[in-house]
Amino acid sequence: MTATPPDGDASTPDRETTTAPDTDSRFDVPLRGVAVDPETRCAHWDAPVDVVALRFGCCEAYYPCDACHDAAADHEAVPWPRERFDDPAVLCGACGTTLTAREYLAADDDACPACGAAFNPGCRKHRDRYFEMGGTVDGDGDGDL
Repeated sequence: MTATPPDGDASTPDRETTTAPDTDSRFDVPLRGVAVDPETRCAHWDAPVDVVALRFGCCEAYYPCDACHDAAADHEAVPWPRERFDDPAVLCGACGTTLTAREYLAADDDACPACGAAFNPGCRKHRDRYFEMGGTVDGDGDGDL
């Protein structure tokens, strides 16, 4: 995790803060967050590999992280539901490609399959904040997805 942007707020020209019901017009999906840059890095996570935004089941909006959801939404976060793992649920901030939850969770290399941008491998540690976990979604019975 990295610190708040150097100026401490979203007034930097390439950063924007949006809260419900507004969304960030720079993206083709409904995206909200705190000090979000053009590649979906936010005030909470802004390393070069922090280029994903994740869709929440509660509000259908994408957020760079759960802390952005907590700051920008007026309700408690609900992870993306397992029965919708074949729907778009992840945005690559580097190229704008949307991935299904299944595609994102099954990627072994922590990179966007469309552009190759590296994703933060540390996100695997808390995927249950973003996706309804338990059982298996890939049919191999390993329970990892």
